[in-house]
Amino acid sequence: MRSFLLVLLLALAGCANVAPKAPPPPPYAEATVQAQALAANHARLTGPARRANGEAIERLLTALDDATLARDAARLPAEDPLYAFAGRALLRRGLPLPHPFARSEADFGAAQRPPAEADGYRPPLQVALLLPLSGPQAPAAAAVRDGYLSGYYGETRRRPQLRFYDTVGGAQAALARAAADGNDFAVGPLLREDVDAVFADAPPLPLLALNRGDRSPTPGSAAFSLSPEDEGVSLALALAERGRRHVLLIAGSEVAQQRTAHAAETLLRQRGAQVTRLPATPALASALAALTPAPDAVLLVLKGPQARSVVPQLALANLGQLPRYASSQITQGTGKPDEDSALDGTLFPTEPWLVEPVPGLPSQAVAAAQVVTAKGPAARLFAFGLDAWRLTGYLQHLALQPNATLRGATGRLQLDGFGNVQRQPAWSQFRGGRPLSLPDGAP
Repeated sequence: MRSFLLVLLLALAGCANVAPKAPPPPPYAEATVQAQALAANHARLTGPARRANGEAIERLLTALDDATLARDAARLPAEDPLYAFAGRALLRRGLPLPHPFARSEADFGAAQRPPAEADGYRPPLQVALLLPLSGPQAPAAAAVRDGYLSGYYGETRRRPQLRFYDTVGGAQAALARAAADGNDFAVGPLLREDVDAVFADAPPLPLLALNRGDRSPTPGSAAFSLSPEDEGVSLALALAERGRRHVLLIAGSEVAQQRTAHAAETLLRQRGAQVTRLPATPALASALAALTPAPDAVLLVLKGPQARSVVPQLALANLGQLPRYASSQITQGTGKPDEDSALDGTLFPTEPWLVEPVPGLPSQAVAAAQVVTAKGPAARLFAFGLDAWRLTGYLQHLALQPNATLRGATGRLQLDGFGNVQRQPAWSQFRGGRPLSLPDGAP
């Protein structure tokens, strides 16, 4: 009997020490489940079908609030096809990644390089710059080249050897020559069709493309762009995060304006906002007078002279008091404060280097005193070239550190799971007829 009681007491003590089972994790949101099913087949799709599938995944993830998106992304393994989409959505919202994307230490040709510096700086040994150095795109290429060289010669640590290749005869042929010459990394090409051409097959060198086409970068390469679509996304997120539910969008007819407007409208609608889109035509005044329901914000995708004519019409329609955002094109055709005072209060994204000093980079004033491409309309491409140089040295660091950022001339830079550089711009506002940077950098 005594033995039986002893066994019983030991058994009860063992039961008391058993930890209670942890509750099962909450199920994925329904939108996440649907997006995961679409992502599973994404790699096998091509052309328009792939584009439509990616857009459908983005729509589903856009419908998730920040907390749900972060929770579901944290439960996805890095190898899950949906994680790259979820991670990109987090980066666009300024939210941290829960873990790195699936990448290799050898990506971006880093295996043969000396070890990284403490801040992650690890440039290649020999870099080929693929640019249209002749032909109609040569002026744009010159601004990018000058910005790149300005950053390059401003670096006091180890720098790669540079060689330039003209892509006018064909980007693929230029890249093949660069590989044959012993370069271990390439920067470029600059034109969208050339980017698609080099990413049609696995390129012979890892590269940082200076545009974004229809094809995603191949593994081990990346793409950096000042695309109108990226600006549209930044504008839409700024409006959505401030609770704007009915946006009046007025856009010009130029291709870049239409691309920005389409990207902004698409994302706003995905976030549940209503968008009334009007063209900047002589009939705008009557359209504004008949506008219902009343908007709670205005987005102008116009150049400065167009915007100066539209803003008074907004005031006449009793819409002048609304928060007013604009694309960076609003600075084109400005520079006379007496005239530009009509734009006062307008918020717009911009490259921080154009409005304030950026640590580690020469100021615009210093650069403009040396080369003409650092001022005027070309200055934006000069800043783009500065960041292309910075990315050359820090690309592997951005790839392997999940929440690493690079403070660049065009904004804060991060690398998503598809190899695309995501850019968070700075923000400025017209005050007294002059564009001034916002103190906290946010609209």
